[in-house]
Amino acid sequence: MKTKTLLAAALGIVMTTAAWAEDMTRQITVTGEGRVEAVPDMATISLGVTSQADEAEAAMTETSGKVGDILSRLEELGLEKRDVQTQRIALSPLWSDRRQNDADRPAEITGYVASNTVTVRVRDLGALGDILGAVVEDGANEFNGLSFGLQEPDAAQDDARRKAVEDARARAELLAEAAGVRLGPVIRINDQSGARPMPRMMAAMADSRESAVPVAEGEIELNASVAMVFAIEDAGNDDALSVDPATGNGAGGGDESAE
Repeated sequence: MKTKTLLAAALGIVMTTAAWAEDMTRQITVTGEGRVEAVPDMATISLGVTSQADEAEAAMTETSGKVGDILSRLEELGLEKRDVQTQRIALSPLWSDRRQNDADRPAEITGYVASNTVTVRVRDLGALGDILGAVVEDGANEFNGLSFGLQEPDAAQDDARRKAVEDARARAELLAEAAGVRLGPVIRINDQSGARPMPRMMAAMADSRESAVPVAEGEIELNASVAMVFAIEDAGNDDALSVDPATGNGAGGGDESAE
């Protein structure tokens, strides 16, 4: 009796596993893309000061003095303290060159280089060119990056996600129709989003030509990508287990497939 019970339990496990495996193969997996373009309303600048002197203290003092002037100017121009942050402070020696005929002579310290890098958020793009000109006037001699963004990106990013989901569903419906099956409910969604700047019309630069440093603000392109898995319902022709998204013919593999 015990043996029969164990056999029945094992058979139940096998049947359950087989049914589960069949369900796992009856799926359509697609990737959808969504894109929203928006005019930026904020810029982030990475700027700094680098000074060189014979002594380390002199190099750092000169750099610190110029950065202090820059921070004061930014405050005068209306930037809030939360939008200005020190990113990096560095001090390093300068070494003498080793010439071929002095290969055995050890390198010597000939001076020092001190640098201070600050990240600045500018929320008034109309003042961006004047701000750049002002910090150069106060001693900034390094610009390590300028990027544009949105102060409140959530709404635009959500629109991009909606478009990505719509795109994924449309692709899944196309594959299901090509495979002769009926599209079922969503089983799984994976979301990955991002943003990048995109060139805008030249009028954006014309608006800033009167400022100290002309700047073209461009556009921000917010992108969303979703991977979605749909079930295949028990209807239609289920003989086609997979579809090549490039040709629409039966195949196995690819990012978009009916399995």
